[in-house]
Parts: sequence; C-alpha cells; structure tokens
Amino acid sequence: RVPVRLRVPRAGAGPMSPDTPHHHAIPNPPAPLAREHRHDALKRTPPSTPPSAGRLLGPRPSLHAAHRTPPHDTPPHATLNPTPPHTLNAQGCFACGMDNGFRIYNCEPFKETFRRAMKGGIGIVEMLFRCNLLALVGGGRNPKFPPNIVKIWDDHQNRAIGELMFRSEVKAVKLRRDRVVVVLLHKIYVYRFSDLKLLDQISTLKNPKGLIALCPDASNVVLACPGVTKGNVRVELYDMRKSSIIPAHESELSQIALNLDGTRLATASDKGTLIRVFDTHTGDILKELRRGMDRAVIHCVTFNKTSDFLACSSDKGTVHIFALGDKTAQASQGLLPQSSSAADAAQQQQQQGNAAEGGEDGAAATNNKSNFAFVRRLLPGIPKYVESEWSFAQVRGLESTTICAFGQDPRTLIVVSADGSYLLSSFAEPGECERVSYARFIRSAEEVS
Repeated sequence: RVPVRLRVPRAGAGPMSPDTPHHHAIPNPPAPLAREHRHDALKRTPPSTPPSAGRLLGPRPSLHAAHRTPPHDTPPHATLNPTPPHTLNAQGCFACGMDNGFRIYNCEPFKETFRRAMKGGIGIVEMLFRCNLLALVGGGRNPKFPPNIVKIWDDHQNRAIGELMFRSEVKAVKLRRDRVVVVLLHKIYVYRFSDLKLLDQISTLKNPKGLIALCPDASNVVLACPGVTKGNVRVELYDMRKSSIIPAHESELSQIALNLDGTRLATASDKGTLIRVFDTHTGDILKELRRGMDRAVIHCVTFNKTSDFLACSSDKGTVHIFALGDKTAQASQGLLPQSSSAADAAQQQQQQGNAAEGGEDGAAATNNKSNFAFVRRLLPGIPKYVESEWSFAQVRGLESTTICAFGQDPRTLIVVSADGSYLLSSFAEPGECERVSYARFIRSAEEVS
C-alpha cells in the first residue's frame, strides 16, 4: 500500500477541504536525531518534514511508568464531559475528561491514581496503555484546547510535546505505540507515532460518533472504520497490505470493536437489536447475537482478552454478556489458520472451557435460544429471530451512558457510567450478574451540598 500524503495548496489555488489537516511550520527546527526507530519515544521533526506531518514541540519525551503523582487540590465536584464520557482500556484503567482537566482511575482495585488540573475542559482523553503519553482534545463549556486540535501530552513534563491541527472538529483519537489515528466527520488520518508523519487517509461515510477500532497488539496493525456505504465496515490489515469491505448491516453503524489481536470484529447497527461478529481476514460472519427486540442505542461493544465472551451496553440500562462458542467448531469450518493442528485445537478448546467454567458443575457458558428454533426449519415464513442467540448474563439497573470492559478474573465485568459511577459485577452464574463492588468517582454539586 502506497502511503497517501496531503498537499497544502499554494496561495490562490482555491479553498481546502474542511477535513484537511493544517499544520504550522516549526520556527528554528532542531537538528534531526539519529535515524533510529524507537517505539518508546517521540523524535524531533527534521527540517525537511513535509506539510503532511504533524508538529512536534520541544525536547524529546520518553515513556515512564503508570501515573503515581499524588492528586492535586481540585474542587470536590466537577462536570463530566458527555462525549465521550470516558476511555477504558485493556490495561485496567480509565480516563475522564472534566471541565477542569482530566483524571485517571485504576479499575482493580478501584482508586484514583492521577488527576491533572487545567484551566479549561477536556472532551477527549486517549491513553497510550498506562504510560505518561496521552492524546487530548478540548471540550466542555470552556475548552482548554480548540476542538480541531489534537495535543500529544506528556504528563511527566506537564506539557504538550506535539499537535495535529485540522479544519474541522476532531471526533475521536486512538493511540498505539506506532500509530496515532484521528477521526473527523468524513475522514480518518493515520500517523506514525515516532514523528507524526502522515501514513494514510481514509474517506468514510458521515461519522458523527467517531467510530473507529484499532488493534493494540504490537504484532498486528489492524484498523476498522465505517466505509463509504451505509452499514459497511472497512478493515485495513496494514501488515498484509490488504483492505476489505464487510457488509455488516443494512442500516447505519452504531458501534464497532476489534478483539485484542485484531482477528475478530464486532458490529452493531443503529437499530440496536443485533450484534454480529466477523473474521477480519476472510470477512465471514461467525456469530449473530440478539440484544433484544426493541430499538436501542448501543453505547459500547467489547471482547474479553481471549475472545470467549462479548459484552454490549445500551440506553436500555442493561449490559448483555454473550458466549462466543468454542474454537474447535471454528477449526472444523476452516476459520482457524491451516497450521493449527488437531492438538492445537483441542488445547484451545480446553483453555476456553477453563475460562468459561461457571458454577459448581463446571458447565460451559452457552447463550439462550428460543424453544421454537426448530420450527423455522420445518415451516417457511417463521421470523429469523426465533433462531437467534440471546445473552446468557446481564447487568441491569444502569441509568446513564455506559462503557464496559472485562475484569482481571475470567468472569467479571467492569461498567463505568457517565453519571460518575463504577460497578464491578460477576457473571459466574447465568442470569442477572452479582454485584461485587460499587463506587462513585464523580460527585455532583447537589451531592456535595
């Protein structure tokens, strides 16, 4: 795949597209460093950097351990910026954009690990795993930064060490050690993290939610985003130099998610009734899961670490948990790599069985199905939903926008809500999940008074 670079038009060449990045030249740029590729640090921009590259500021940053700085003295309550409410990553922590900065919390055990007070609001906080580098975009009633600028923030130095400027509002940002991905309304830009050089740009259908999925696995560079046609998902397998379109739904997309190694894609439409799981390499559909019969707004879709379970949250106040079936059946259908032997498949089945054990009888988790599923095979015209797989466990009683992730234990789920609540639940038994712990990490003005 040939990287696409943006061209900044000459004076008088006509207006630029609203989504076109706009970068300032760096006054007195520093001398370039050695041509050594480092994932653990950003390099200074050499003077010959083309206009399509981002802007790096100041001396060379470096990665440090997770935040351990004691919290600053800030007011006991703050307003949580609504879109997005939080970012929750696979490393067991989440970040909140506030009207006066941002905060970072550890999930297990739950505690506040860091807060940064700022004179302005943060609308998007994207963490690079658990290190000191973040991507920030202004938001709230009094934004700290313009909503069209992405700041690469080094919290060890307490300042921005790079920025990306665009001509329209930034909808979402995703980070991994070698990539920075920025989502605009009709465009997605992919940059190299080491020097913020533009590597790729992707046109999408109108994407007001900023839908994007980026695989965090260092061995696979997989990106999924909306296509240019309603209901389609574009999957970029950069390591294989392969791009494919998956026709996931007939209506608009509501959420998309990749598993940790980028081999599975989960999608939901704006109807909110079905969750579909696809193989990213072949585009084949592996599962069709039913959340419910009524329309719903899907807030979050997520896999567990081993891709044995999938969870989704919606505006119905419920998180549904689904089992994704055994991998031996997938191997028999040719869905596993051909190099996987029968012994490997048996080992994977055993590992999944251990992860999916529930209760004292050790029975594997299975999704609920209708008792009338067999009727559709006998009588034509029976609705397809009678064969659907329904969730085997649920978290109920949620009152606001939520995101979720699976916990450290195989059968636990973390739910973080925009109202400032944290919930850890166990789904060791089918049905309604057992509440393990609950906390309020944001207090409103009414609660303080």
